[in-house]
Amino acid sequence: MEKPTHILVIRLSAMGDVAMTVPVLRVLAQTYPELKITILSRPFFKPFFEEIPNLDFLEADVYGEHSRFGLVKLANEAKDLGIDAVADLHNVIRSKIITKYLKFKGIETATIDKGRAEKKALIAAKGKKISQLKSTHQRYADVFEKLGFPIDLKQFSAPPQKRLTPKLNGLIGVEPKKIIGIAPFAAHQSKMYPLSLMAEVINKLDETDKYRIFLFGGGKKEIKLLKKLENPFANVTNVAGKLTFEEELALISNLDLMLSMDSGNGHLAAMYGVPVVTLWGVTHPFAGFVPFNQPENNQLMADREKYPLIPTSIYGNKFPKEYGETMKTINPEIIVQKVRELL
Repeated sequence: MEKPTHILVIRLSAMGDVAMTVPVLRVLAQTYPELKITILSRPFFKPFFEEIPNLDFLEADVYGEHSRFGLVKLANEAKDLGIDAVADLHNVIRSKIITKYLKFKGIETATIDKGRAEKKALIAAKGKKISQLKSTHQRYADVFEKLGFPIDLKQFSAPPQKRLTPKLNGLIGVEPKKIIGIAPFAAHQSKMYPLSLMAEVINKLDETDKYRIFLFGGGKKEIKLLKKLENPFANVTNVAGKLTFEEELALISNLDLMLSMDSGNGHLAAMYGVPVVTLWGVTHPFAGFVPFNQPENNQLMADREKYPLIPTSIYGNKFPKEYGETMKTINPEIIVQKVRELL
């Protein structure tokens, strides 16, 4: 059977999961420069893929034009582009409908194995004898191998930093300081470091006068909280709600370090090769969601002696009532030490 020449790659959401495809697709494009790639995702994520050669973007309007029967229309749009293989990196109802339809039309397909049984077992172990599962990045890579395109993720080379606009240069200033991003929010409270403790971390970093610190977030409530967090500090700027998404990505690509929860911003920084320090609450690095290429010692975890059942869930949405404040057991001093050591 002939090898495909044009792969449709499907990953519709969420932001962190889409960002995790980026390093994998960079390696794929670099390893097989003659291969054409079309990524099917939401329009918002289009800027992620700009630096990847031979890659086109197909927009999915899953709540409008491509909802329900519109998925068949979308599949036909992809088929008209001349694709001859499908890599479903999502494996949800929407992506399955598109994949099955194209398979029925004679196109070769491969779908991600999310390792649901292993992840279930990881939670069921209640913290006892847990071991590292395959990373999400490797699970994505396995899909391409099924289609005849094995890749070695160690071959990743980060894209160049994005050019800074005059506006961003103005925010950074002219003093030669290391630039730190801090993204204190996550989808679930159980994965968020308390803002009062984060203020202690920021205070310790700010008083050295060696760093420019940018706070990332989104949504009215978060912007309000970040303004409050930024106020007392000379070297801290809240950029939430002040930048376009493209400007935000440009700033992230120019960071010297990102401090993040187990959430999307860590993955955004990692796709540019920026060092990421991740704080973990009731979730755990073993589930396979560590930002790309980040070493084990950049993962700072809640106290598992005090909270032995960790991980209590894969996404942080389920935990015993008394596990709601696990993050408090990460000492601000340890975070500051780790940041300073990496910089």
